[in-house]
Amino acid sequence: MTAANGTPEANWLSHRSNPETPASGPGEDWVTPIVDEYLQEARDFRPAGAVHTHPPRILVLYGTLRPKGFSKLLAFECARILEALGAEVRTFDPLGLPVRDPEIQEHSKVVELRQLVYWSEAHVWAASELHGNLCGTFKNQIDWIPLNSGSVRPTQGKAVAVLQVCGGSQSFNVVNTLRLLARWMRMACVVNQSSVQKAWKEFDDDGRMKESSMRERVVDVMEEFIKFARINREYSDLLTSRYSERKEKEEKGRLLTQAEKETAKDAALENAKKEKANE
Repeated sequence: MTAANGTPEANWLSHRSNPETPASGPGEDWVTPIVDEYLQEARDFRPAGAVHTHPPRILVLYGTLRPKGFSKLLAFECARILEALGAEVRTFDPLGLPVRDPEIQEHSKVVELRQLVYWSEAHVWAASELHGNLCGTFKNQIDWIPLNSGSVRPTQGKAVAVLQVCGGSQSFNVVNTLRLLARWMRMACVVNQSSVQKAWKEFDDDGRMKESSMRERVVDVMEEFIKFARINREYSDLLTSRYSERKEKEEKGRLLTQAEKETAKDAALENAKKEKANE
């Protein structure tokens, strides 16, 4: 898999210090010892009768353009934990992604983001709080992800975990907003979540999380998430199978786009007016 602009796959593996080594990172490796000692059950878990046997495909999004923004550092730690737990992880760099504009949907960063969304089976969203709520850098990424593309809904039924970083005292404004966004994107949000307060105190000079209750909570969230993601992908098609959509497919041969439905509705109204005028 290569990026739309021809850049190497390693761009999506920037959470690794060595692109060839999953879960690698700068500084001290605290992830591997924890996974080896405490998270074997989560690493080895497979739902009974699982059809999907490949590593879960996880897309990690973060909400900063700064090289060492705290939501990026948090997202990278999540990515490393998930790789140590057996997932295939890609991180998307929002630098260069234009502000949402339907006229530039072929922009290389837009195409790249949407490719990753289609590729993924589950997401991790790590965002920062600005002026009491979600920063625009993160929201812009979600705005570029279509609810549907033709009759395909690229996020429907996928699992997502939500985390946030705070510059000051702990807040849950952003994770609450992320849950709202996840619902609108028709995604299944895991119960656990993480809000890292005073994020500037929680990371060392290498960008790694220091040992603390904040770090333990992040591990908890990723442990729950990987198990949920494995279960959810087995049943997402069943859980999102709806009577109205099955009926539409049977009658129309496929799911219609909203534009097609509106056109059909307008045509029906116009025909009704003509029939009434001819009475």
